[in-house]
Amino acid sequence: MDWTDRHCRRFWRTLTRHARVYTEMVTTGALLHGDVERHLRFNEEEHPVALQLGGASPADLAACARLGADWGYDEINLNCGCPSDRVQSGRFGACLMAEPELVRDCIAAMRDACDVPVTIKHRIGIDQQESYSELADFVGTVSHGGAEVFIVHARKAWLQGLSPKQNREIPPLNYDWVYQLKRDFPALTIVINGGIETLDACDTHLEHVDGVMLGRAAYQNPWLLHDVDERFFGMASSSQSRTQTVESLMPYIDAQLANGARLHHVVRHMLGLYQGQYGGRQYRRHLSEHAHQATSGSEVLREAIAFCSAPERDITRADVALNA
Repeated sequence: MDWTDRHCRRFWRTLTRHARVYTEMVTTGALLHGDVERHLRFNEEEHPVALQLGGASPADLAACARLGADWGYDEINLNCGCPSDRVQSGRFGACLMAEPELVRDCIAAMRDACDVPVTIKHRIGIDQQESYSELADFVGTVSHGGAEVFIVHARKAWLQGLSPKQNREIPPLNYDWVYQLKRDFPALTIVINGGIETLDACDTHLEHVDGVMLGRAAYQNPWLLHDVDERFFGMASSSQSRTQTVESLMPYIDAQLANGARLHHVVRHMLGLYQGQYGGRQYRRHLSEHAHQATSGSEVLREAIAFCSAPERDITRADVALNA
């Protein structure tokens, strides 16, 4: 939430055309009682794109799944992994792992309401759930509602005592349980998530499961996505450099600014683009200091990439000293 908005997803599409991108979690209440267009509009370039929903009412989730399909999303995903207090108070997110029959009914209602795939994202357990058998029981029960794709964050969620940030870092990773799910449920599509930082790690996981979801790694170092199409989809990667990637996005940025967007809201997802590159620190600093100003235009981004005008290459120890 607050990260993979439509500006972020549009930026990622300059790096990979084939990886599936996911929206922020949108609650059923926000769609049924709020501004539908604000929450569901997206750029055509984002396809394939999945709408991630948060909710616990089968009827409400069905109505929102129908909305998502009508708006053109390629997949509707039910979030059963978010551990925040606000989500818990609404009886959805990770706390739903304690109610597998309800999740099954939610999935069934969503599938009946739309003709696009309905998937689920969840943890390997919550709180006092300590055994693999509890995870397998959850997956088995939910699959009876028609779920065929399970995106599994390989950490437990502690609903009391840990913040959402801590829940992404402190509970230990247990990839073996996710691998075991694939062995025990070979007909299901099992996608692994959590702590995956390199494409080499993706290759390793794909020896055991059907797919890999990247989260923070793709956000903090978006250039990681540049080689995804060639490596995993058998398609040619973009030949654009980082700077050419930014330039290709300029028409989109200018159009968003003309429609009233603030530069910071559009380019904040690009802060990590020059990670490990000459001038990367100055690039980030310039955007951080100037993009939030009400009058800032795309020239601020061009000024930022000018710090990286030397041939793109990995920073050497000497470069680090010069840029410190």
